[in-house]
Order: sequence, then C-alpha cells, then structure tokens
Amino acid sequence: MPNLYHDTAEPAAAVPALEGGRQTDVLIVGAGFTGLSTALSLAERGAGAVVLETHDPGWGASGRNGGQVNAGLKADPDAVERDFGADLGARMSAFAGAAPAYVFDLIARLAIPCEARRNGTLRAAIRTRHVRKLEETANQLARRGAAVELFGRSESAAATGNERYAAALFDRRGGDLNPLSFARGLARAALRAGASIHGGSRVLSLSRSGDRWLARTARGTVTADQVVLATNGYTDDLWPGLRRNVVPLFGAIVASEVLPEEIARQVMPARPVLYESGAVTVYYRIDGAGRLLIGGRGPMSEISSVASAPHLPAYARELWPALRSVAWTHAWGGRLAMTADRYPHIIEPAPGVIACLGYNGRGVALSTSMGGQIANRIMDRTAQFDMPITSIKTIAFHRLWPLAVRAEIARGRLCDMLGL
Repeated sequence: MPNLYHDTAEPAAAVPALEGGRQTDVLIVGAGFTGLSTALSLAERGAGAVVLETHDPGWGASGRNGGQVNAGLKADPDAVERDFGADLGARMSAFAGAAPAYVFDLIARLAIPCEARRNGTLRAAIRTRHVRKLEETANQLARRGAAVELFGRSESAAATGNERYAAALFDRRGGDLNPLSFARGLARAALRAGASIHGGSRVLSLSRSGDRWLARTARGTVTADQVVLATNGYTDDLWPGLRRNVVPLFGAIVASEVLPEEIARQVMPARPVLYESGAVTVYYRIDGAGRLLIGGRGPMSEISSVASAPHLPAYARELWPALRSVAWTHAWGGRLAMTADRYPHIIEPAPGVIACLGYNGRGVALSTSMGGQIANRIMDRTAQFDMPITSIKTIAFHRLWPLAVRAEIARGRLCDMLGL
C-alpha cells in the first residue's frame, strides 16, 4: 500500500547526485518546500543556489502530508502579539495569514500542475469548550479583515455531510493540493530558473573554509557563501544541537478508493478541507479524483498499511456510515516537526547560516512562504523579516521524545473525550 501521491503525482525532474566540486552563492540542505521555495526565489533574483537532498525533492513531509493549505499560525493573533509585541506579532500573523495566497499565486504564476483548489478550510469543534475558542478566533481574525465565517451546527452539517460538529470556522483563504506534485513542480521551476538540485546527496559534514562554508557528500563538495538548513522533521546532527530544537511527530494518512457517485455526494459535499479542534486532531479532505483522505496521529514510526492505523477508516465510517462498503487502498506516514512554543523557529547559529524548522503541522503554506522570506534576508540583510530570529533552544530530555509524545497523545485523547 504505497503513498497515494506516489501513484498520482506529476513526474519528478531528474536530479542526479552531486559529483565533484561546486562553487555557489547559497547552499541549501533539504529539498522540501522550504528548500525548494528558497532556491526558486534566489535563482529568480540571479543568485546561485545549489540544493542537496538525501533522497529526492518532496521525499519527506513535503510529499507526505494531508495536502491542506492552511492560513495562520497555531496561536491566535492576540496571543502572537502578546508573545512578540504589537509590531512583530501583527506582522507574523499577517504573514502567516497570507501564506495560502503566496502558494496559490506561485502555482498560478508558474503553472504548476498539482490539483490546487482554493476551496477553503474548516476548523471543526466537537466540544462546547472548543466552540467558545472558535468564536474567539473568528472574532480576532474578523477584526483583522480575514475572510472567515463561523458556521453553526446546521451549516457545519451541510458542509461536511455529518452531524459531528457543534460549530466550524470556515476560512476562505485556504484550500488543498497534491503536495508531492507541488514539491516536484517547485523543483522543476527552480531548475528552470537556474538553481541546481542534487538528489541522493546527503550532506555528511559542514565546516568553515576560509570565509565560506564547505559541505561534503559521499561523492562531492559544495563551497558557498551562505547556507540554508531546511530539513525540518528529518533534521539530523549535521549542525550541533539543531535536531534537539524540535520534536519529530509521525502522522498517518489513509486514502479510500474513488468514492462511488452516490456516496461522494454525501461526504464533504461542499468540498472544503477540514481539521478538528482538540488536543489530538483528525483532518480530512476529498481529493480531485473523489477519494477520501483522512489523517491523524499514528504509531511513532512510518506506516505502509491501513492495518497500522485502523482508527482512521473506523472514524471515517463513524462520520459517514455509507463508507462501510468502501475499500481503503493507500496508507502512508511521515515526520513533521513540533517546537516547544508551537511557533516556527528561524535560527542563525553562525554568520552565513540560517535554519528554519518547526511548522507544527502547518507547513504547506508557511514553509513555502518562508522560502521567499529567507531569500530576501540572504539578498538584503536590511530587508524586513516577518518572523523572529531565534537562537537554538534545545528541548530538555530530548532523547526521551518518543515516550513523551506517546504520553502527550494519551493525555490529549483523554482530555478530548472528557471535553476538557
């Protein structure tokens, strides 16, 4: 049971392994959305960019996620402004709120075929406490001019085709896409613009070479003025301490067969994408071909069969009993990165090095937009940057993260069950 996107995505561009020595302006480690968007933005502005990737573009979470293009940060705008001050906090929320537009505009400008739809997102609440929180969020976003609307129980049922939700926040800014097609489209666009991308080229070491940086792979080297570390949930020990700045979480997604027409009319008839409020969220959408994709927390490992995440199709059948006769054809997972404070971390651990990681489940829009911001900062150090630059903040007892995550998931499920 492979990743559905592997069966349906646009073809990948050729990205041969690095051979020999290269000189460039900017070395980018990681060919996910952050790395590819940064490379594209730099190349379009005339800078030399070389991307080194252990596998292929989109191999990690960028090509395995739920395909939801969500607006905003995890925290509400008022909280962001309390945490970072009125000026920077407002810019952070505005940047994150505009991130889906950045993605959809980029797709349109570059004609990237990736099943992109700006069909809106629903944040759905089951419990009364979550409804109150949705109301607060809706009010804060509306005061800032966001295109949002709070649905009651009947409107939520009409949009989703089930009676599960007491309320839902509809955000017209978001939508969905095939993320692997999008990653591969970014790679093709970056190559056309003049960037170089090398798959099968894990960076084994990174060190100073005079006033520049030297990266070594198994069969080559890259010397660069600047380095971007864009490895997110797959961050290793290439840069000391960076891996311990985030906790990697495993997500699990299953996909149905193409739904028969009479069933497809009942499941998410309005065709937005949805994620649930709560400590342990479930998210789902109907893709362009008419399959249901539903995801959430799974085992703390990669999965390759529905048997590894039986709670997902079971929950789908609970929401829509008509799915009892439907087959589940694909199952997959991947690693996303969470930070302790639930904000993305942009870190400059040394002169000429910038790392960006920890999108906390909102990576499709945020990471793509962040590529433009990183490119701006590299090209012009005086340019405004709409996220805080932080130092490495290692998480205490990081080596115990699998146990801590399991405990937190169990606690969250209990709280959700009890409505706490």
